[in-house]
Amino acid sequence: MPPKGKGGKEGGKGTKDGAKGGKCGKGAAAGGGDKEKKEEKTIKGGTSVKVVRHILCEKHSKCMEAMEKLKAGVRFSEVASQYSEDKARQGGDLGWMTRGSMTGPFQDAAFALPNSTMDKPIYTDPPVKTKFGYHIIMVEGKK
Repeated sequence: MPPKGKGGKEGGKGTKDGAKGGKCGKGAAAGGGDKEKKEEKTIKGGTSVKVVRHILCEKHSKCMEAMEKLKAGVRFSEVASQYSEDKARQGGDLGWMTRGSMTGPFQDAAFALPNSTMDKPIYTDPPVKTKFGYHIIMVEGKK
């Protein structure tokens, strides 16, 4: 949970945390000391994830409908096209996302998920709640 707290302190971009290193994730960790940096790598693993598929619904009930479709065996990309309410509507593909570019709970869930494929999807169940709504997330790869 400590990295989640750090995300909330991003408002101080003019501080020396923001000045160290050009990348948000590395700069914040560098300002906190070497021990925190090592713990973050151990807990999270990697600095980028390919969030291949993502379904965002403003209402919980709509997100649960999408979840039922997934459990019934409908392809993730089809469910995303029908239910997702964001710019990733075309199959839910968000591409590569780096640590620090995602909202806290979404980022935590994305880095916690194992890699999966469209043939054998592994997604967040229950959906992840953020200020944007409810998300069903699937990760294809990490680096």
